[in-house]
Amino acid sequence: MSEAFPHEPVMVSEVVDLLGPVPAGLVVDATLGGAGHARAILEAHPHLSVLGIDRDPVAVAAAAADLDPFGDRAVVRRARFDSLDAVVRDVMGARGSTHPVISGALFDLGVSSPQLDEPERGFSYRNDARLDMRMDPTGGPSAADVVNTFGEDQLVEMFVANGEGRFARRIARAIVAARPLVTTGQLAEVVRSAIPAATRRTGGHPARRVFQAIRIAVNEELDQLPRALGEALALLEVGGRCVVISYHSGEDRLVKSTFTVAATGGCTCPPGLPCVCGAVPEFRLVRRGSIRPTAAELAGNRRAQSARLRVIERIAHASRSRSSSEVA
Repeated sequence: MSEAFPHEPVMVSEVVDLLGPVPAGLVVDATLGGAGHARAILEAHPHLSVLGIDRDPVAVAAAAADLDPFGDRAVVRRARFDSLDAVVRDVMGARGSTHPVISGALFDLGVSSPQLDEPERGFSYRNDARLDMRMDPTGGPSAADVVNTFGEDQLVEMFVANGEGRFARRIARAIVAARPLVTTGQLAEVVRSAIPAATRRTGGHPARRVFQAIRIAVNEELDQLPRALGEALALLEVGGRCVVISYHSGEDRLVKSTFTVAATGGCTCPPGLPCVCGAVPEFRLVRRGSIRPTAAELAGNRRAQSARLRVIERIAHASRSRSSSEVA
């Protein structure tokens, strides 16, 4: 764990075990953060190197220093993960590769502990600070921009998509009425006041889902994920694996859908019947369903509570298989 960017990585042993069987080569850690997963992979698997990507300049600097002892087995780049393909091609091109492939990809989605715990980043409802929530604080719209410019219907749609369906309209209307909102404390209080007192007495903080929804919108997390997953899967060599840890139902549904299509080759035949549509699967699900953190991990890291891990493996290149059979 980096001292400059202290973050307890989730499900490290599971990630390390799942990437152990992949071919020798490059693993892309597309959400590098504090480099906890990357370090564990490098320590456990001498046959692997790691390309770490993150858009947070603080995380990138801390991770680069932490991984420096691994020499050229570790490369760190600052970028959004939906530019994964371009970053891989640039790094591997510099190494003389004309046909870039990767042995694995890891996505640990969501927000890192230092981002949540540093009040000035404006991610948390627990501390009063300026509304920001940008993973890359050097550019782009902030949480204040979203809160103060989105229409009521846009806010409702955003909250409903994040699981806050019951009081989405009340919260959106209260936010619009209270504008301009400048700090996390102001937003948290508006949300709290919009929810009936009886409901506030149960469950977690009433602003939790609202803050999560705004963070996802600010950082375009669900918009970037499909492209990033597609690029990662396209670059995988046979035997390579893609591991994704998600913390939000919207993320997990997207990952599940992407992996299901890949593992069926896009088959359109009715479930349970033999495939007659000609789909050629290039991937297999290593585990059906998601993997959850162990009870021991949950006891030591409460932020792992909502984690879901899914993993897929490339088993063939359909286009290459077809061309081989045609030649034969």
